[in-house]
Amino acid sequence: MSQEITIQASDGGSFQAYLATPNTDLAPGVVMIQEIFGVNETMRGLADGYAAAGYLAIVPDLFWRQEAGIQLNDQQPADWKQAFELYQGFDEDKGTEDLIATLHTLRLMENCLGRVGTVGFCLGGKLAYLMATRSDADCNVGYYGVGIEKNLEEAANITQPTLLHIAEEDEYVPKEAQTQIKSQLQDHDFVTLYSYAGVNHGFARPGGDTYSQNAAAAANLRTLEFFKEHIGGGIF
Repeated sequence: MSQEITIQASDGGSFQAYLATPNTDLAPGVVMIQEIFGVNETMRGLADGYAAAGYLAIVPDLFWRQEAGIQLNDQQPADWKQAFELYQGFDEDKGTEDLIATLHTLRLMENCLGRVGTVGFCLGGKLAYLMATRSDADCNVGYYGVGIEKNLEEAANITQPTLLHIAEEDEYVPKEAQTQIKSQLQDHDFVTLYSYAGVNHGFARPGGDTYSQNAAAAANLRTLEFFKEHIGGGIF
């Protein structure tokens, strides 16, 4: 079952979120963090998949401060242009605050067990890292996060399990940036890194031009096992 809910922002105003509910009375929660295409069909489908796996999955609209209800298609050139414009105008600090508000809202739901993780893709992968450094989420997962190397000084703040998936041929995360991330985080007590050879940015986006079935399957299984270990739940 799915529905749209309203979340109150910490600095006033409110925004919408897509909530997918599992067929269980109680479940752990997962905050799912969008790519630059908004809460589109892909993100809603991923949330439905997590609900089917036994999680309360919520996808907040992080572009609401610019334009609410963005749903772009990665197969359309005009949508790519709009997506990059939204990304360039996006305030990561405010976005992280909105994710923290979403996290707290999910934790307080009567059908949430209280333990909540995050998982993000692209822009969301970076924000999952920032949730690891700035929030009390129980665990965090980032897929091919863009710009993590710019905030590596925050890594000392990570105190909960964090998993990062790195695409070795990612055109938005250059080799130099990947080296910085690995150098700074590979020995961190709370961080696990997986690097995927021969795959590009977006390798786990179903239907995308750079989708890799093998890499996506490996990363998704690792993510589900990670969530099962650290927040419980999960149906395999």
